Amino acid sequence: MAAGSAVLALAAVLALAAWLWRWRRVEAGGAGRVCVAVLGDLGRSPRMQYHALSLARHGRDVALLGYLQSRPHGDVLRSGRIRLVPVTDLWGLRVGPKLFQYVVKVVVQAVQLLYVMLKIDQPSYILLQNPPGLPAIAVAWLACRFWRSKLIIDWHNYGYTVMSLSHGRNHPLVQIAKWYEKLFGRLSDYNLCVTNAMKEDLWVNCNIKAVTLYDKPASYFKETPLELQHRLYMKLAEDYEPFKPRTESVSWSGEKSAFTEVDGSNGHVKKSRARPALLISSTSWTEDEDFSVLLKALEGYEQYVSEGVKLPPLVCVITGKGPLKDYYNGLINKLHFKHIQICTPWLEAEDYPLLLGSADLGVCLHKSSSGLDLPMKVVDMFGCCLPVCAIHFQ
Repeated sequence: MAAGSAVLALAAVLALAAWLWRWRRVEAGGAGRVCVAVLGDLGRSPRMQYHALSLARHGRDVALLGYLQSRPHGDVLRSGRIRLVPVTDLWGLRVGPKLFQYVVKVVVQAVQLLYVMLKIDQPSYILLQNPPGLPAIAVAWLACRFWRSKLIIDWHNYGYTVMSLSHGRNHPLVQIAKWYEKLFGRLSDYNLCVTNAMKEDLWVNCNIKAVTLYDKPASYFKETPLELQHRLYMKLAEDYEPFKPRTESVSWSGEKSAFTEVDGSNGHVKKSRARPALLISSTSWTEDEDFSVLLKALEGYEQYVSEGVKLPPLVCVITGKGPLKDYYNGLINKLHFKHIQICTPWLEAEDYPLLLGSADLGVCLHKSSSGLDLPMKVVDMFGCCLPVCAIHFQ
């Protein structure tokens, strides 16, 4: 009932906007400008940031539209051709049943997003990430009709399959989202996707013709020199205990971390003798990544070391933000390891590739809700020459 109301309310919003479009006719054009949009956190949307940077380097003016919860990469902030267009995240709607909250949020997001898209300078193209696509695809399509622009959808996954992780595939809300995604997806002018499997599925099941554009790590994803590693470790040691030297006294001089130290004889940085192994994983802390798998594996590692197996002590860094972070932090706090330390920081955009390039093993627990997408974090890890242990899926 509420799901149907959401669609009707969204239809009313679109009808109002259509009337505005008839009232104000706009000539096609846009001078080659591009609006790159994601109804999510720009700082945690690396592929869309890369799109914006690539377009800017080819002489396009870019409006990068989304939530500004996390700081985007410095290259984005320094570009003279990229303008950040903030969208306010609607965290405050907490009144009434959950379905009612969802309906209200969809409607308010539709109005808000349309308002923002009609305020920017006229673009020639709107490049939209999906998911999330409800209500973003419909709103972007309508904005393109208003501006006489072209709509490009970058398919990272299907939004309805992500929704099914919480509600089940047969839930009415999921079925409506599936219908909506296929309907408005077919109204796009061009489509990109992340794998050939998704390209084929889009064509067979949705009658949408897409071009596969594989993820590629940015140039700053590479092995980190030892001197840069030391500086990063020292910076992180100011806030996170696992990066501090374990055997250091209270009078810690600041010339040594858990992984590196400065040689007093020549001033060069070297690896510490008792250096622990560094394992890293990044996550959005959502239902499609089950971190209990990693925690169980760490319990097994701890048991092996306790039984006398010669393995190094371990520092496990899990970086990211998301809805399930507090839940998993609660599980982590119940663990009492002697040979393993776990921390869950949020790294600055420039520090994340440096830590990847310093680690010994990467872990990816992403399990695709559709079985068609691939996590970009693995591509970034490969760019840093980091071996990856990942969940297998077709």
